[in-house]
Formats: sequence, C-alpha cells, structure tokens
Amino acid sequence: MRLGKWIFLVFAFLAAACMISIGIAIGERSILGILLAIVGLNAVMATGFILKKRMREKGIL
Repeated sequence: MRLGKWIFLVFAFLAAACMISIGIAIGERSILGILLAIVGLNAVMATGFILKKRMREKGIL
C-alpha cells in the first residue's frame, strides 16, 4: 500500500472515532461533547478532502 493510502486510512479511523464520540456524548447527554465531536469530525473530513485534492493535483494519487 502506498504512503498516500496509509494517510487516508488514518483519516478514516479518526473520522470513525469522532462519529463514535458523537454517539457516546449523546448517551452521556453532554452537549459540549457532542459539539466538540462534530467539530472534530468536520476538521478531520475537511483536512482529508483538502489533502486528497492536493495529492491528486501533484499526481501522487
């Protein structure tokens, strides 16, 4: 597996962890936890998409 694929695998695990965190925060009835998990998910997803676009432009992917 190329390096680019490993990076996206890490981003996928981080996004899944944020989604799990949202569920846990809902179970704990923590509004702050829900908001932080949603912000984290958005940050991870946005970073992954931006990185993918840059790597495609450079021809790495």
